[in-house]
Amino acid sequence: MKELWVNLEGVPKEKLNEALSLCMNLCDVVFLPKEFINEARKIGVKKIASTSDESDIKVINVSLKKDLEKLKKGEAARIFVKSGEDEALAVSAIEMGANYIIVNCIDWKIIPLENLIAKLQQYKGKLIAEALSIEEAKIALKTLELGVDGVLIKTFDSSKLEEANKIVKSLESIIELKTAKITGLKPLEVGARACIDTCDIMREGEGILVGSQSSGLFLVQAEIQVNPYVEPRPFRVNAGAISSYVLTPENKTKYLSELKAGDEVLIVDREGKTRKTNVCRVKIEYRPLILVEAEYNNESFKVVLQNAETIRLVTKESSKSVAELKLGDEVLIRFEKGGRHFGTLVKEETVIEK
Repeated sequence: MKELWVNLEGVPKEKLNEALSLCMNLCDVVFLPKEFINEARKIGVKKIASTSDESDIKVINVSLKKDLEKLKKGEAARIFVKSGEDEALAVSAIEMGANYIIVNCIDWKIIPLENLIAKLQQYKGKLIAEALSIEEAKIALKTLELGVDGVLIKTFDSSKLEEANKIVKSLESIIELKTAKITGLKPLEVGARACIDTCDIMREGEGILVGSQSSGLFLVQAEIQVNPYVEPRPFRVNAGAISSYVLTPENKTKYLSELKAGDEVLIVDREGKTRKTNVCRVKIEYRPLILVEAEYNNESFKVVLQNAETIRLVTKESSKSVAELKLGDEVLIRFEKGGRHFGTLVKEETVIEK
Protein backbone atom coordinates (compact mmCIF):
# COMPACT_ATOMS: atom_id res chain seq x y z
CA MET A 1 0.00 0.00 0.00
CA LYS A 2 1.18 3.52 -0.77
CA GLU A 3 1.70 5.70 2.29
CA LEU A 4 0.89 9.33 3.02
CA TRP A 5 3.27 11.10 5.40
CA VAL A 6 2.63 14.64 6.60
CA ASN A 7 5.35 16.97 7.84
CA LEU A 8 4.15 19.22 10.67
CA GLU A 9 7.48 20.95 11.20
CA GLY A 10 6.77 24.65 11.63
CA VAL A 11 3.08 24.25 12.46
CA PRO A 12 1.92 27.14 14.71
CA LYS A 13 1.37 26.00 18.31
CA GLU A 14 -2.24 27.21 18.25
CA LYS A 15 -2.98 25.01 15.21
CA LEU A 16 -1.16 21.90 16.44
CA ASN A 17 -4.13 20.02 17.90
CA GLU A 18 -6.29 20.70 14.86
CA ALA A 19 -3.51 19.54 12.51
CA LEU A 20 -2.85 16.41 14.56
CA SER A 21 -6.54 15.49 14.62
CA LEU A 22 -6.71 15.78 10.83
CA CYS A 23 -3.59 13.67 10.40
CA MET A 24 -5.02 10.90 12.56
CA ASN A 25 -7.82 10.33 10.06
CA LEU A 26 -6.04 11.05 6.78
CA CYS A 27 -2.37 10.09 7.14
CA ASP A 28 -0.29 6.98 7.71
CA VAL A 29 2.67 8.71 9.39
CA VAL A 30 3.07 12.14 11.00
CA PHE A 31 6.55 13.69 10.86
CA LEU A 32 6.98 15.85 13.97
CA PRO A 33 9.54 17.95 15.84
CA LYS A 34 10.43 16.04 19.01
CA GLU A 35 8.85 18.69 21.29
CA PHE A 36 5.40 17.83 19.88
CA ILE A 37 5.57 14.07 20.40
CA ASN A 38 3.90 14.00 23.83
CA GLU A 39 1.01 16.13 22.58
CA ALA A 40 0.54 13.81 19.61
CA ARG A 41 0.53 10.76 21.90
CA LYS A 42 -2.18 12.32 24.09
CA ILE A 43 -4.41 12.91 21.07
CA GLY A 44 -3.85 9.34 19.85
CA VAL A 45 -1.66 9.69 16.75
CA LYS A 46 -0.73 6.12 15.85
CA LYS A 47 2.57 6.45 14.00
CA ILE A 48 5.08 9.24 14.56
CA ALA A 49 8.34 9.86 12.70
CA SER A 50 10.92 12.12 14.30
CA THR A 51 14.62 12.51 15.06
CA SER A 52 13.78 11.54 18.65
CA ASP A 53 14.30 8.09 20.20
CA GLU A 54 10.71 8.35 21.47
CA SER A 55 9.21 8.19 17.98
CA ASP A 56 7.86 5.09 16.25
CA ILE A 57 10.13 5.71 13.27
CA LYS A 58 13.42 7.35 14.20
CA VAL A 59 14.75 9.52 11.38
CA ILE A 60 18.49 10.03 10.84
CA ASN A 61 19.56 12.95 8.66
CA VAL A 62 22.20 11.67 6.24
CA SER A 63 24.31 14.04 4.16
CA LEU A 64 27.74 12.37 4.35
CA LYS A 65 28.87 8.75 4.30
CA LYS A 66 29.93 8.96 7.96
CA ASP A 67 26.33 9.81 8.92
CA LEU A 68 25.38 6.25 8.00
CA GLU A 69 27.25 5.08 11.09
CA LYS A 70 24.42 6.55 13.22
CA LEU A 71 21.78 4.56 11.32
CA LYS A 72 20.39 1.43 12.96
CA LYS A 73 18.38 -1.35 11.39
CA GLY A 74 14.70 -0.47 11.13
CA GLU A 75 15.22 3.31 11.23
CA ALA A 76 14.68 5.88 8.46
CA ALA A 77 17.32 7.88 6.59
CA ARG A 78 16.41 11.36 5.34
CA ILE A 79 18.55 12.47 2.43
CA PHE A 80 18.61 15.65 0.33
CA VAL A 81 19.46 14.46 -3.20
CA LYS A 82 21.59 16.87 -5.21
CA SER A 83 23.91 14.42 -7.03
CA GLY A 84 24.68 10.83 -7.84
CA GLU A 85 26.66 10.60 -4.60
CA ASP A 86 23.48 11.30 -2.63
CA GLU A 87 21.69 8.55 -4.57
CA ALA A 88 24.49 6.20 -3.52
CA LEU A 89 23.94 7.19 0.13
CA ALA A 90 20.29 6.20 -0.21
CA VAL A 91 21.19 2.79 -1.61
CA SER A 92 23.77 2.25 1.16
CA ALA A 93 21.21 3.16 3.82
CA ILE A 94 18.70 0.63 2.54
CA GLU A 95 21.43 -2.03 2.28
CA MET A 96 22.18 -1.40 5.97
CA GLY A 97 18.61 -2.26 6.87
CA ALA A 98 16.79 1.08 6.91
CA ASN A 99 13.02 0.60 6.81
CA TYR A 100 12.51 3.92 5.04
CA ILE A 101 14.51 6.23 2.79
CA ILE A 102 13.04 9.74 2.76
CA VAL A 103 14.41 11.70 -0.19
CA ASN A 104 14.08 15.36 -1.07
CA CYS A 105 15.17 15.91 -4.68
CA ILE A 106 16.37 19.52 -4.65
CA ASP A 107 16.81 20.47 -8.31
CA TRP A 108 16.04 17.57 -10.62
CA LYS A 109 12.76 15.97 -9.50
CA ILE A 110 12.12 13.07 -11.88
CA ILE A 111 15.44 11.48 -12.90
CA PRO A 112 16.77 10.90 -9.35
CA LEU A 113 13.46 9.27 -8.36
CA GLU A 114 13.55 7.05 -11.45
CA ASN A 115 17.10 5.98 -10.56
CA LEU A 116 16.20 5.23 -6.94
CA ILE A 117 12.99 3.35 -7.77
CA ALA A 118 14.97 1.14 -10.15
CA LYS A 119 17.84 0.58 -7.69
CA LEU A 120 15.78 -0.01 -4.53
CA GLN A 121 13.02 -2.28 -5.83
CA GLN A 122 14.98 -5.41 -4.84
CA TYR A 123 15.08 -4.33 -1.17
CA LYS A 124 12.39 -4.46 1.52
CA GLY A 125 12.79 -0.85 2.65
CA LYS A 126 10.35 1.80 1.38
CA LEU A 127 11.12 4.93 -0.62
CA ILE A 128 9.30 8.07 0.54
CA ALA A 129 9.54 11.21 -1.60
CA GLU A 130 9.16 14.70 -0.14
CA ALA A 131 6.81 16.75 -2.31
CA LEU A 132 6.33 20.52 -2.34
CA SER A 133 2.87 20.32 -3.91
CA ILE A 134 0.02 17.98 -4.72
CA GLU A 135 1.18 17.88 -8.35
CA GLU A 136 4.69 16.82 -7.30
CA ALA A 137 3.16 14.09 -5.13
CA LYS A 138 1.09 12.79 -8.06
CA ILE A 139 4.16 12.57 -10.30
CA ALA A 140 6.29 10.85 -7.64
CA LEU A 141 3.62 8.21 -7.02
CA LYS A 142 3.62 7.25 -10.72
CA THR A 143 7.26 7.78 -11.71
CA LEU A 144 8.69 4.83 -13.66
CA GLU A 145 5.19 3.25 -13.51
CA LEU A 146 5.94 1.69 -10.09
CA GLY A 147 6.09 5.02 -8.29
CA VAL A 148 7.56 5.67 -4.86
CA ASP A 149 6.14 3.83 -1.84
CA GLY A 150 4.82 7.03 -0.33
CA VAL A 151 5.00 10.79 -0.23
CA LEU A 152 5.81 13.28 2.53
CA ILE A 153 4.03 16.60 2.15
CA LYS A 154 4.25 19.67 4.37
CA THR A 155 0.83 21.22 4.84
CA PHE A 156 -1.54 22.33 7.58
CA ASP A 157 -4.38 22.89 5.12
CA SER A 158 -7.27 20.45 5.55
CA SER A 159 -8.40 20.58 1.90
CA LYS A 160 -4.88 19.81 0.61
CA LEU A 161 -4.55 17.00 3.13
CA GLU A 162 -7.85 15.48 1.99
CA GLU A 163 -6.82 15.78 -1.65
CA ALA A 164 -3.47 14.12 -0.97
CA ASN A 165 -5.21 11.30 0.91
CA LYS A 166 -7.57 10.69 -2.04
CA ILE A 167 -4.68 10.59 -4.50
CA VAL A 168 -2.63 8.13 -2.43
CA LYS A 169 -5.50 5.79 -1.60
CA SER A 170 -6.99 5.79 -5.10
CA LEU A 171 -3.77 4.26 -6.45
CA GLU A 172 -4.42 1.11 -4.47
CA SER A 173 -8.18 0.82 -4.79
CA ILE A 174 -9.69 -2.61 -5.44
CA ILE A 175 -13.12 -3.03 -6.97
CA GLU A 176 -15.08 -6.14 -6.05
CA LEU A 177 -16.25 -7.88 -9.21
CA LYS A 178 -19.07 -10.42 -9.30
CA THR A 179 -19.91 -13.22 -11.71
CA ALA A 180 -23.16 -12.69 -13.63
CA LYS A 181 -24.86 -15.22 -15.89
CA ILE A 182 -25.88 -14.27 -19.44
CA THR A 183 -29.67 -14.42 -19.76
CA GLY A 184 -30.34 -12.55 -22.98
CA LEU A 185 -28.72 -11.57 -26.31
CA LYS A 186 -30.59 -9.39 -28.78
CA PRO A 187 -29.19 -7.86 -32.00
CA LEU A 188 -30.24 -4.20 -32.34
CA GLU A 189 -30.36 -1.63 -35.11
CA VAL A 190 -27.43 0.59 -36.04
CA GLY A 191 -26.64 3.13 -33.31
CA ALA A 192 -23.96 5.49 -32.01
CA ARG A 193 -21.22 3.75 -30.10
CA ALA A 194 -18.05 5.16 -28.52
CA CYS A 195 -14.49 3.89 -28.66
CA ILE A 196 -12.46 5.22 -25.72
CA ASP A 197 -8.83 5.69 -26.76
CA THR A 198 -6.70 6.09 -23.64
CA CYS A 199 -3.14 7.23 -22.92
CA ASP A 200 -2.23 3.78 -21.59
CA ILE A 201 -1.47 0.27 -22.80
CA MET A 202 -3.84 -2.35 -21.48
CA ARG A 203 -3.20 -6.07 -21.15
CA GLU A 204 -5.31 -9.22 -21.31
CA GLY A 205 -8.12 -9.05 -18.76
CA GLU A 206 -8.04 -5.25 -18.52
CA GLY A 207 -10.66 -2.81 -19.70
CA ILE A 208 -13.23 -0.35 -18.41
CA LEU A 209 -16.58 -0.78 -16.67
CA VAL A 210 -19.69 0.24 -18.62
CA GLY A 211 -23.38 -0.52 -18.49
CA SER A 212 -26.95 0.59 -19.03
CA GLN A 213 -27.50 0.71 -15.25
CA SER A 214 -25.05 2.34 -12.86
CA SER A 215 -25.68 -0.46 -10.36
CA GLY A 216 -24.37 -3.14 -12.75
CA LEU A 217 -21.35 -2.33 -14.92
CA PHE A 218 -19.80 -4.89 -17.28
CA LEU A 219 -16.02 -5.21 -17.67
CA VAL A 220 -15.36 -4.67 -21.40
CA GLN A 221 -11.86 -5.71 -22.42
CA ALA A 222 -9.49 -3.50 -24.40
CA GLU A 223 -8.78 -4.46 -28.02
CA ILE A 224 -5.69 -6.51 -27.20
CA GLN A 225 -6.70 -9.71 -29.00
CA VAL A 226 -4.73 -10.76 -32.10
CA ASN A 227 -6.91 -11.62 -35.10
CA PRO A 228 -6.42 -12.02 -38.88
CA TYR A 229 -8.28 -8.83 -39.85
CA VAL A 230 -7.48 -5.97 -37.45
CA GLU A 231 -4.28 -4.99 -35.63
CA PRO A 232 -4.60 -4.95 -31.81
CA ARG A 233 -5.21 -1.55 -30.29
CA PRO A 234 -4.32 -2.03 -26.62
CA PHE A 235 -5.03 1.63 -25.84
CA ARG A 236 -8.69 1.28 -26.90
CA VAL A 237 -11.90 0.02 -25.33
CA ASN A 238 -14.85 -0.22 -27.71
CA ALA A 239 -17.21 0.71 -24.91
CA GLY A 240 -20.66 0.60 -26.48
CA ALA A 241 -23.70 2.83 -26.78
CA ILE A 242 -22.97 6.48 -26.02
CA SER A 243 -25.73 6.63 -23.39
CA SER A 244 -23.96 3.98 -21.25
CA TYR A 245 -22.45 4.72 -17.87
CA VAL A 246 -18.68 4.48 -17.46
CA LEU A 247 -16.88 4.28 -14.12
CA THR A 248 -14.42 7.11 -13.40
CA PRO A 249 -12.10 7.79 -10.42
CA GLU A 250 -13.48 8.43 -6.91
CA ASN A 251 -16.38 6.07 -7.58
CA LYS A 252 -18.11 8.46 -9.94
CA THR A 253 -19.75 7.78 -13.30
CA LYS A 254 -20.20 9.66 -16.54
CA TYR A 255 -22.07 8.91 -19.73
CA LEU A 256 -19.80 7.78 -22.55
CA SER A 257 -21.10 10.73 -24.58
CA GLU A 258 -19.64 13.14 -21.98
CA LEU A 259 -16.06 11.88 -22.15
CA LYS A 260 -13.48 13.96 -24.00
CA ALA A 261 -9.70 14.22 -24.39
CA GLY A 262 -7.99 14.81 -21.03
CA ASP A 263 -10.75 13.27 -18.88
CA GLU A 264 -9.89 10.50 -16.42
CA VAL A 265 -11.29 6.97 -16.55
CA LEU A 266 -10.51 3.83 -14.55
CA ILE A 267 -8.74 0.84 -16.04
CA VAL A 268 -9.84 -2.31 -14.20
CA ASP A 269 -8.53 -5.89 -14.42
CA ARG A 270 -10.33 -9.14 -13.63
CA GLU A 271 -8.92 -9.11 -10.08
CA GLY A 272 -10.53 -5.71 -9.52
CA LYS A 273 -7.23 -3.81 -9.42
CA THR A 274 -7.58 -0.31 -10.79
CA ARG A 275 -5.46 2.49 -12.14
CA LYS A 276 -6.31 5.90 -13.55
CA THR A 277 -5.65 6.93 -17.10
CA ASN A 278 -6.53 9.87 -19.31
CA VAL A 279 -8.64 9.83 -22.43
CA CYS A 280 -6.77 10.71 -25.63
CA ARG A 281 -9.84 10.77 -27.86
CA VAL A 282 -13.42 9.54 -27.99
CA LYS A 283 -14.40 8.10 -31.35
CA ILE A 284 -18.17 7.96 -31.96
CA GLU A 285 -19.41 6.06 -35.01
CA TYR A 286 -22.62 4.34 -36.12
CA ARG A 287 -22.43 0.55 -35.97
CA PRO A 288 -24.76 -2.46 -35.52
CA LEU A 289 -25.39 -3.02 -31.81
CA ILE A 290 -26.26 -5.90 -29.51
CA LEU A 291 -28.09 -5.91 -26.17
CA VAL A 292 -26.44 -8.18 -23.59
CA GLU A 293 -28.40 -9.08 -20.45
CA ALA A 294 -26.98 -10.82 -17.38
CA GLU A 295 -28.32 -11.79 -13.97
CA TYR A 296 -26.69 -11.43 -10.57
CA ASN A 297 -28.34 -11.76 -7.16
CA ASN A 298 -31.73 -12.22 -8.90
CA GLU A 299 -31.36 -8.82 -10.58
CA SER A 300 -31.06 -8.21 -14.30
CA PHE A 301 -28.40 -5.92 -15.79
CA LYS A 302 -27.86 -4.80 -19.37
CA VAL A 303 -25.22 -3.31 -21.62
CA VAL A 304 -25.46 -2.28 -25.30
CA LEU A 305 -22.28 -2.97 -27.25
CA GLN A 306 -21.16 -2.96 -30.85
CA ASN A 307 -22.09 -6.27 -32.45
CA ALA A 308 -18.62 -7.33 -33.66
CA GLU A 309 -16.11 -10.10 -32.98
CA THR A 310 -13.51 -7.73 -31.50
CA ILE A 311 -15.71 -6.65 -28.56
CA ARG A 312 -15.06 -8.94 -25.61
CA LEU A 313 -16.42 -9.21 -22.08
CA VAL A 314 -14.00 -10.29 -19.36
CA THR A 315 -14.57 -13.59 -17.53
CA LYS A 316 -12.84 -15.08 -14.49
CA GLU A 317 -10.24 -16.90 -16.58
CA SER A 318 -10.28 -15.21 -19.99
CA SER A 319 -12.65 -13.16 -22.15
CA LYS A 320 -15.42 -13.86 -24.61
CA SER A 321 -16.45 -12.10 -27.80
CA VAL A 322 -20.03 -10.85 -27.92
CA ALA A 323 -20.29 -12.81 -31.18
CA GLU A 324 -19.57 -16.03 -29.25
CA LEU A 325 -21.63 -15.38 -26.13
CA LYS A 326 -24.29 -17.95 -25.24
CA LEU A 327 -27.02 -18.07 -22.65
CA GLY A 328 -25.57 -19.35 -19.38
CA ASP A 329 -22.08 -17.96 -19.99
CA GLU A 330 -20.59 -16.09 -17.05
CA VAL A 331 -19.02 -12.63 -17.22
CA LEU A 332 -17.67 -10.16 -14.67
CA ILE A 333 -19.70 -7.19 -13.49
CA ARG A 334 -19.41 -4.57 -10.80
CA PHE A 335 -22.54 -4.57 -8.62
CA GLU A 336 -23.47 -1.67 -6.37
CA LYS A 337 -26.70 -0.65 -4.66
CA GLY A 338 -28.08 2.87 -4.92
CA GLY A 339 -28.59 5.52 -7.56
CA ARG A 340 -26.53 8.27 -9.13
CA HIS A 341 -27.02 12.02 -9.02
CA PHE A 342 -24.84 13.65 -11.70
CA GLY A 343 -22.42 10.75 -11.39
CA THR A 344 -22.21 10.69 -7.58
CA LEU A 345 -23.45 7.61 -5.71
CA VAL A 346 -26.50 8.09 -3.48
CA LYS A 347 -26.88 4.74 -1.69
CA GLU A 348 -30.26 5.53 -0.16
CA GLU A 349 -31.85 6.65 -3.42
CA THR A 350 -34.21 4.29 -5.19
CA VAL A 351 -33.63 4.38 -8.94
CA ILE A 352 -35.27 2.01 -11.41
CA GLU A 353 -33.41 1.60 -14.70
CA LYS A 354 -34.73 -1.04 -17.10
